[in-house]
Amino acid sequence: MPVTSTVADLPPGQPEHAVARKAVPTIIHAGTLLAVPGDRPVRNASVILVDGKVRAVMPGFVDAASAGLPADAQIIDLRDKFVLPGFMDMHVHLQSGGASRTDPMLRLREPSEYWALNAYVNGVATLMAGFTTVRDLGSTGDVMFGLRDAIRDGIVPGPKIIAAGEGISPTNGHADAHGLRRDLMEAEIRPGVCDGADECRKAVRNAIKYGADVIKVHVTGGVLDESDAGTEQQFTDDELKAIVEAGHMMGRKVTTHAHGKSGIDAAVRAGYDSIEHAMWADEESLRLMKERGTWLVPTVWPITWVGDSPEKIAQGPFRNLRPNSLAKLYKLGDQPKKMVRMAIQMGVPIALGTDNGIAPHGTNAREMLEYVNAGMSPMEALKTGTVNAAMAGGLRDRGKLAPGMAGDVIALDANPLDNIDAVLSVNFVMRDGLVFKQDGQEVSE
Repeated sequence: MPVTSTVADLPPGQPEHAVARKAVPTIIHAGTLLAVPGDRPVRNASVILVDGKVRAVMPGFVDAASAGLPADAQIIDLRDKFVLPGFMDMHVHLQSGGASRTDPMLRLREPSEYWALNAYVNGVATLMAGFTTVRDLGSTGDVMFGLRDAIRDGIVPGPKIIAAGEGISPTNGHADAHGLRRDLMEAEIRPGVCDGADECRKAVRNAIKYGADVIKVHVTGGVLDESDAGTEQQFTDDELKAIVEAGHMMGRKVTTHAHGKSGIDAAVRAGYDSIEHAMWADEESLRLMKERGTWLVPTVWPITWVGDSPEKIAQGPFRNLRPNSLAKLYKLGDQPKKMVRMAIQMGVPIALGTDNGIAPHGTNAREMLEYVNAGMSPMEALKTGTVNAAMAGGLRDRGKLAPGMAGDVIALDANPLDNIDAVLSVNFVMRDGLVFKQDGQEVSE
């Protein structure tokens, strides 16, 4: 009879635990390479990657010996593709979207582990769309910190996450609890809610203590919250200054949700690094942003998805919002599209952000189509999601393909400089030297 091994027969240490994938020496042969968005693309080039970082960019299709790599180095053939740095989205909510959109009561029923898994699925969809870095600007508890670290350690796939965690909000502000009876609102923990300069400084410092990579502030009310306190400035000037000073003193970028003009202008004057949405910014607001070098993160694509006219909103996915929120949405209309067109004409610095979680995850690149429709060139639109996003986020190791930069590489089936719609056809995705999508299919190992 054949001899079968048993667990007792195995040598110590066998079998081994699964370990995270490691980046291997790699050469990418690119038919068209846009190594630095804003520069001219080149034909027939090679990107050399070692230890998950770019070692060199070389002309022609080089072999391992010419690149100074081992003979068994991985060679990836993208000779018929348009190759460029991985995209970045400076405003997402990975925890939101999916089932939470069809059943809002889930947040009262399901534990944080449920939302971590929801965020994981949304993160994979985002990565498959070519977005290798995202800035998550609002989640509950430690959900996003856990997912960020699990992706970092190779436990699960996903984009690199710059996480804010809980937003900083005044009482009854956009990130405070709404629409619940008193005992439920008081029971819900909101560590970012603060009033008064000293209390707000402490909220910022605690956010950083418990894991925040960036500070997200709510200087105004929002459209989708159920508060009737409006969408103008809600934090005082003193509170705004205390928040941004506390964040900067601890090495964090500080950005803010701002809809109404008064809140936008107050945040710019206080020294905030970027303004999210800026829906009601006027020419004066945008001129102030340009003068101060304040980044605009417009989040226009969800406006198209929700509907930018009363007729479209009435037929759209948010048609059944509670009356107070729906009234604010009707008032908003196509104002964000008018605002971003003006910002483009005035030369305000723009970084790509979608607010996805409102619109579906994985549709992030459609924000670039919105910018082109508003007057940007395709190259300018590509910059918003690469070099501009890196500058806005203070991310010095990504946004372009150059020696020492992260091995975040994507490939498109067509040239987006000819037609920006090409950003919707991502064929290949590499993050930190690891391939996650090839020939249009997800790679699991």
